[in-house]
Parts: sequence; structure tokens; C-alpha cells
Amino acid sequence: MPDNKDCTEQLNVGDLKVTRRGHVALVEMHRPAKLNAMGREFWGALRKVLSRLENDGQTRAMVITGAGDKAFSVGGDIASFAELETLEQKRAFQSDAMLSFAAVEETRLPVIAAVNGWALGGGCELTLACDIVLASDKAVFGMPESSLGLVPGFGVLRAPAVVGRQMTKLMVMAGERLSAEQALAAGLVQRVVPAAQLLPEALALAERIAANSPFAHAVGKRLINRGVDRGEFDYSVEALTVLQSSADTVEGVSAFLEKRKPVFGQC
Repeated sequence: MPDNKDCTEQLNVGDLKVTRRGHVALVEMHRPAKLNAMGREFWGALRKVLSRLENDGQTRAMVITGAGDKAFSVGGDIASFAELETLEQKRAFQSDAMLSFAAVEETRLPVIAAVNGWALGGGCELTLACDIVLASDKAVFGMPESSLGLVPGFGVLRAPAVVGRQMTKLMVMAGERLSAEQALAAGLVQRVVPAAQLLPEALALAERIAANSPFAHAVGKRLINRGVDRGEFDYSVEALTVLQSSADTVEGVSAFLEKRKPVFGQC
């Protein structure tokens, strides 16, 4: 494809809609009826999109956002958790998700999250994997997995370095939700803008980044992320696999699907 800012390419991979214009790609999680919840196929689709953009010879920056005006993503599709029956299936699910967060974190492309609404659970974790986060003034961030008897596997590894250990514990243990301004103050968000300006601002920032050296970005990103320990991922996957097999998780998921309050810690 010619190197032309006005030349647009589009493709769909699962629930992801990708539009590339010049050197900038917009990746939209497109499942608005489910508030862009991440189904079991989402993780592989995300890695496939990243691989295509990394290797298309054109893309130098990307923006990821959610369809609609309510949610960036409310995280994993809870109904899909109930479909995981064996330990092997649960381990494969956790590994799939962690590989995808790592792919976003480690891609040489600068990745901007344009958070247009709720960013909960896996949606919040995805912002932690991105390089820069712009938020609508209507955005809300949270990691409420403990209400399901779970913890955010990637979030517990990355959030302490971004928002601090105590704030991470508040978000993980109490399910505390942060407004866009609170997330900005905590360091999770770098800029808050009015909802109508979010996508134009994010794309304009991506254009600015894409105009600079892609090689310098790749080297700089690797150096900035040099303290990342991938060995932690294996521990997180195993811990979450065990946790997902616990009675508390079974109760939490059942309660969510049955629209009732869970009762944890029963003998």
C-alpha cells in the first residue's frame, strides 16, 4: 500500500475492527451490546492484529478503544468462565490472556489506549499494558475480580508500579473504582479530555508519535520496560488457575450469572 496519509485500509479480526490510515492504526473492540466484554476468542484475535500491524511495513503507532459511548471494555465475558471445566482449560485461558497483555506491552509499536467509558477487569488491565492512556471525562477504571472470587492476574503484577501498592490493594481488595480524574492523579491516565474530543486527541497524538523515529521508539520502549519480569507471568497463571478452581470462584461466577449477591467462604 502506498505511504499516503489519506489512504485507508480496514480489516476485521474477530470482534476487533482495525482501520489504518497512513502510519496510524485504530483498533476498536467492537462488541457494544456486551460492553466490549472480552470473550475467549478475543485474546488470539488481539495478538493476530498486533502481528499484522507490526509486520505491514506501514504502521508506526496504534490507538485502541471501545465501540459505543459506554465502555472501553468491562473485561472478561463472565459467562465464558463458567464454560471452563478442567484445570487444563483454565490454565490455557489464563495463559492466553497473559500472552496477549504481554504482546501489547512488548510490541515495538507505541500503543495508546483511548478509554471512552468503563475500563473494568481485563479492560483496566489492558490500559496497564498500553504505553499511554488518554481518558474521556466519563471514563471509570476498576478491577472488581474479587467479587467473583478472583484477582486480576496481569493487574496485580503491573498496577503497583503504576498506581502504587496501596492503591492497587484498594482496587483489588475493595473493588474501588477510579474516575478519570482520580486515575489521572494516580498515574494510570496521562490526559483527560471531554468525551467528544477523546478519539481526535488520541489519533492526533498517535500521528505526532508516528512522525518520529520508529526505531528510536522501539529501543526506548524496550529500555523503559527493562525492569519487567516475564517470570512473574508463569506464577500468576498458576495462581489464577488454582484460584479459578476454588469454591469461591464457582460461587462468584454463579452469583454473577444468577444476578444475586455472592456468599463466600462457606464450609
